Amino acid sequence: MTAPPSHLRDLDYSVVQQCMHCGLCLPTCPTYDATKLERNSPRGRISLMRAIADQRIEPSKAFGDEMYFCLGCLACMTACPAGVDYATLFEHARAEVESKGLLDTPKRSLIRRLTLGWLFEDLRRLQLLGKAMLWWQSTGLQGLVRRSGILSLLPKRLRDLEAMTPRVESEFSADLIAPVTPASGSRRYRVAMLIGCAQDLTFASVNRDTVEVLARNGCEVVTPPLQNCCGSLHAHNGEWGLAQNLARRNIDQFPPEEFDAIITNAGGCGSHLKHYAHLLADDPAYLQRARLWDRKVKDIHEWLAQIGVAAPAAAGAPEQVVTYHESCHLCHGQKVVSQPRQLLRLIPGLRLVELPESNWCCGSAGIYNITQPEMASQLLERKMDHVCSTGATVVATGNPGCLIQLEVGCRGRGVALRIVHPITLLAEAYRRMG
Repeated sequence: MTAPPSHLRDLDYSVVQQCMHCGLCLPTCPTYDATKLERNSPRGRISLMRAIADQRIEPSKAFGDEMYFCLGCLACMTACPAGVDYATLFEHARAEVESKGLLDTPKRSLIRRLTLGWLFEDLRRLQLLGKAMLWWQSTGLQGLVRRSGILSLLPKRLRDLEAMTPRVESEFSADLIAPVTPASGSRRYRVAMLIGCAQDLTFASVNRDTVEVLARNGCEVVTPPLQNCCGSLHAHNGEWGLAQNLARRNIDQFPPEEFDAIITNAGGCGSHLKHYAHLLADDPAYLQRARLWDRKVKDIHEWLAQIGVAAPAAAGAPEQVVTYHESCHLCHGQKVVSQPRQLLRLIPGLRLVELPESNWCCGSAGIYNITQPEMASQLLERKMDHVCSTGATVVATGNPGCLIQLEVGCRGRGVALRIVHPITLLAEAYRRMG
């Protein structure tokens, strides 16, 4: 009798058996550090995955709960001496959970259909939601409701979610960025710019800053106003088929053979965007283009370091003390570590102070701060302790989820720190030059 399809049992077994169980990943895992339970560690989770792949156990609700307790921060991949591909295991494990319906409830299924299956399938819908949120915030109604005390009548979970609501910017990327931005001076490169989902709603100005910096450094920038989600939310939450469809759409919209680079400025998105070939490995119509796509996708810090960055002039530069928090998927997933620091050190008047545990997760982790609020809050408090210890007035980080999470941390502590993308600081330095 043929066994039913299984993401873990059908996965290349060399990936499943790679773990040596040495335990060097344990000190780097935030959930294991918090609980000291083997099942909450990368080694423990891989043991569960391998047991399913070997058909020694069947996937269960307990397995599903454990896979969603994992942050997916990939710190274990940086620590692993054997090069275990935990990112692939993690995505296939969550896809196993969803394909088997291990955690299905009517409420959960409805939320997933409305968000992953509807809202993020067409960013025009997401922008409509953004406009509604902007109206709610800009009219003062949000502030009025918060001051009225009526929120205290809500359950704590809803109060916490409301407090995490990000500020929507008054203009989206399409309002700020032309479809084609010419290079300043002679054109050296032609690049595509990905505007993202949350980035477009809450940090469209970061997209504008990114395009300006690229143009300043000899790049013609193509930025279509209507784009697609990259699919990282879908892949990281077990929706393999939806993630594949979005990958195909992006490859069609941004033919990789037409650009020198495809630029992303969101660490979490970039880590996923660089693995379309893995996602489309069984699609002969797209596989070759996906491989080229993976080679062309560049994080903005990575690309600027590669092509060489024009240093801003020192005139009029304000003194600022900055510390840098590393997006997990930027440093552990993409291995982009030194480049953001190099760019920050180029900025006149900026003194960079190293953040203790700079590559330890802040608790954002995609939607982890929504699905696992208790653990996310613990991680945020730990991160804020270190941020406050630096004496910095500015915190730079290269991922929208981290930006929002750190802003929540600052509000919770009542500290007035500026939370900003490194590219914004560089763009401001260029603007001071005129």
